[in-house]
Amino acid sequence: MKYLPLLWRNLMRRKIRTTFTFLSIAVAFFLFGLLMAIRTGFGVGIELAGQKRLLTVHKMSMIQPLPFRYLAQIQSTPGVRFATHMTWFGGVYQDPKNFFANMAVDPEGILRIYPEFVVDDDDRRRWASTRTGALIGRKLAARFGWKLGDRIPIQPTFFRPKDGKPDTFEFEVVGIYRGATPDIDETQLFFHYKYLMERTGDPGTVGWYAVEVDDPARADEIAHAIDRQFANSPAETKTATEKAFMQSFANQIGDTGAILTAIAAVVFFVILLIAGNTMAQSVRERTSELGVLKTVGFTDLTVMALVLGEAVLLACSAGVVGLALVTLAVPGFAKAVETFLPIFYVPGRSIALGLG
Repeated sequence: MKYLPLLWRNLMRRKIRTTFTFLSIAVAFFLFGLLMAIRTGFGVGIELAGQKRLLTVHKMSMIQPLPFRYLAQIQSTPGVRFATHMTWFGGVYQDPKNFFANMAVDPEGILRIYPEFVVDDDDRRRWASTRTGALIGRKLAARFGWKLGDRIPIQPTFFRPKDGKPDTFEFEVVGIYRGATPDIDETQLFFHYKYLMERTGDPGTVGWYAVEVDDPARADEIAHAIDRQFANSPAETKTATEKAFMQSFANQIGDTGAILTAIAAVVFFVILLIAGNTMAQSVRERTSELGVLKTVGFTDLTVMALVLGEAVLLACSAGVVGLALVTLAVPGFAKAVETFLPIFYVPGRSIALGLG
């Protein structure tokens, strides 16, 4: 601690150079934090998706519907603990730009198979008993300023009402869910599948099935058993773990985690080269002064420690500032990209890695 004033005076010898070096390092840490937030946004779904849940979709394409009657057969498959259905609605609010995930589901089934969606008992009861009720995520409610009791018009993009009725579906906000952890998507809307069938007259089809198994170790075996039941049928199925589906979607745009990590590494490497060159130049300019320190009794080890301490002090202070700034800035970025990346934050482990 007694050498801190000396380190500080050395850093302030060339204020402009020190300032630019400080800003360079701070920017590097800022970009590191931002890239880690983007990586989290792309990868959190894969990390959270467990092996205990399976998804059953149409073998040809996930956008092809499956018969509703498959539910009973899937439910009776040995090893299946519970199954429910989900149907993508694809609605927008007021303007096509106001897009968010919205699905027709069984109210009890969705909350049972996804216990990470935390819903108050009163909201749960209201949703179960309200035919046109909608359960929305906390972030979605904040985005549009919705509250309990509001009636919201949603314009469908895939479904059309029967008998020439109004094209818009109107839902009443009867419940707001929150995630059990910060990683849970709180930007979705769920409503009654029966209401969708009433309005569209659909002949009993669903988008896909979510299946909970008794033993994750038997997940592949159970998935194959489900698919065998519907082999050679007009609507054959493809069943895999939820994690496998998430990974397949991510692979369509490449290994984002590796790409972003590589970018962060390159940024750090370049910035550290610049900072290292600057510090080396500073040392070369003070060669005579370092010689004086040795003359007055400072050992070689102490002089080296002073030089390294100067670099560490600059790097650590700039790193803390960079990470602090990205932590403050991420909520603003999150709001701007919430349509595409509903989960967007800097993980604590990334901050710890940056500080470490």
